[in-house]
Amino acid sequence: MTGAFSGSARGGQALPKVPTPPTGWPIGSYNTYQEAHRAVEYLAGNEFPVQEVTIVGVDLMLVERVIGRLSWPKVLGTGALSGAWFGLFVGLLLGLFSSQTMSFAPILVGLVAGVIFGLVFAAVGYATTRSAGREIASSSQLVAGRYDVLAQPRNAEKGRDLLAKLAMRPSTVIE
Repeated sequence: MTGAFSGSARGGQALPKVPTPPTGWPIGSYNTYQEAHRAVEYLAGNEFPVQEVTIVGVDLMLVERVIGRLSWPKVLGTGALSGAWFGLFVGLLLGLFSSQTMSFAPILVGLVAGVIFGLVFAAVGYATTRSAGREIASSSQLVAGRYDVLAQPRNAEKGRDLLAKLAMRPSTVIE
């Protein structure tokens, strides 16, 4: 597995620069990403060459979970609050580098300016989305119906054998 800053960990293989379909033979299929990740961790712990393994999300879905209904008071309150936090941060930075000692003016100016800008940006954003018929707050997530673990053909049989052993162990809940 690689992270955003870990670079290529594929042994001699370079990661593709353009979208490329995965290669390999299926060695396991799981309902959740956590189960697939657990399988790959198990393979890694058993000296399997995991640099040849790919987790593929199949049957992709965009899931939008509704958080609540938007209204002007909620939008403006949230905008003012987020603007106040940012303004307070900027005011504290200005106060830190102020030539006057113990002056709260930069903090107060930053706080007030932050609230004003937060209100303006929230109002403009809500007005434009509201005119498009959008009056709910939601969170979107891309999920898969299942997660297949693929391995290169030369190690697929060994991978299947190891994952069969994992499947026979009592499962633990991973959070």
